[in-house]
Amino acid sequence: MDWYPPPGESLLVRANVAFATGLAPRVAGLRSFRDTERRDIEAELTGWPPGPGFTPRGKADQTGVRALDIALLGIPRLINMIGNIHAPSGRLVDEPGSPGKPQEPENEVDDFPVMWAAEGTIARTLPWQLDPARQPKRYRTELVLTDQRLIILGVDASAGLAPADELWQVPRGSVSAIDRLAYPANGSDVRIRFADGSWTRWKVGDVAKFVGQFRGERERVTEGALTPQQRERVAEFVADPPLSVVRSVGTVLPVTEPPSLDRFADGTVAVELQVPLSNGTVQVLTRYLSPSGKDVMPKEEST
Repeated sequence: MDWYPPPGESLLVRANVAFATGLAPRVAGLRSFRDTERRDIEAELTGWPPGPGFTPRGKADQTGVRALDIALLGIPRLINMIGNIHAPSGRLVDEPGSPGKPQEPENEVDDFPVMWAAEGTIARTLPWQLDPARQPKRYRTELVLTDQRLIILGVDASAGLAPADELWQVPRGSVSAIDRLAYPANGSDVRIRFADGSWTRWKVGDVAKFVGQFRGERERVTEGALTPQQRERVAEFVADPPLSVVRSVGTVLPVTEPPSLDRFADGTVAVELQVPLSNGTVQVLTRYLSPSGKDVMPKEEST
């Protein structure tokens, strides 16, 4: 791994993150940055390069968005059928369904703020690299949740094995709540509420783990805390990961990183393996084990 917390600080979650993106036809592909009077503050954000701005789509553009959505709907499903890749979810890419019903029309249909911040508040300090419209090519941002801080890292994939940059951080006490949003229906959007009343809306790659760890609904544990049956199954996963891939993706290589283990209140353990492939990529494999070592699906993952 290219980033480690300092001594005395424990890593809990690391996942891809970016500002969320509008889905409703009027705001599809867009995001805005607002103060508490819903005034545009994008030009006021210190150090931010110019961006595309926010202009809601007219009726003609909205019709085009709907047509494009329909045309693209079947593509991920077709990819999965051809590739026949058994990833942790059983899919190579997510197959889009209905995004569901917007819960906050003022923030999801007519406007799409990903920053809601009065002058001088925490949300205004977020790094511009979180904005997909501003990110350089082959660049991504990741969140890190530790027992002490919430951190944003910048990862430049074009720089080979260059270490990640720590772009932003706040103490955990500065975060008052993390809410998993109902729209879109896949639950990948979260609202981070800061203690000063400002907030931001992110799309998170491992949202259930992130929210669960922050709320204390799951805890990081070591293998010594597992039941004998769970330890036996974990050893089996590491020795022979239950993952098969097509030749074009590569072959499965031996696991070298120790598994990440999270335990829920009922004793269920989430086992996360970083499985390297011969094409240089890494496949994340997740399984959930009951105290008796049987495969289960926790309630938080099934909703």
